[in-house]
Order: sequence, then structure tokens, then C-alpha cells
Amino acid sequence: MANTASARKRIRQNERRRERNVSRMSRVRTFVKKVETAILSGDKNAANDALRAAQPEMQRAVGKGVLAANTVSRKLSRLSARIKALASA
Repeated sequence: MANTASARKRIRQNERRRERNVSRMSRVRTFVKKVETAILSGDKNAANDALRAAQPEMQRAVGKGVLAANTVSRKLSRLSARIKALASA
């Protein structure tokens, strides 16, 4: 267990940060799930709207250090490719 005041403070700070990060990741997953369901329903306009709403949330996670930039880039690229494929299908 932490013996110094600074170590106890660090534990408190880490716990608060962890809770915020868990919340942010949950929000990102929720937005991505909305895009996924719109894609599965086959509605291209709804999928586009959902992606437009998800993008800032995912980028915010990058800015806060919750997700890596390349990870979000890859996910956005794959989602947009799947939406684009809806038009030709």
C-alpha cells in the first residue's frame, strides 16, 4: 500500500482518470454501435448521419489520450468504406 502522501494522491488521481477514460470509451463504443446498426439496416442516410455524429466523439478520445490516432483513423476509414459500399449494393 502507498506510504507517502504523494503516492496516496497519485492513487486518487489515477482512479479519477480511469473513471473518465472508461466513460469516454463507453461513449465511443455507443456511437460506433449506432453506426453499425444503421449499416446493418441498409439505410445509407442514417448511417452517414450516425458516422457524422461518431466522428467528433472518436477524435475527442484521441485528443484525451484514450485511443491512439491510428486506431481511430482505421476505424473511421473502415466504417466509411462500409457505408460507401451500401450505395453500390
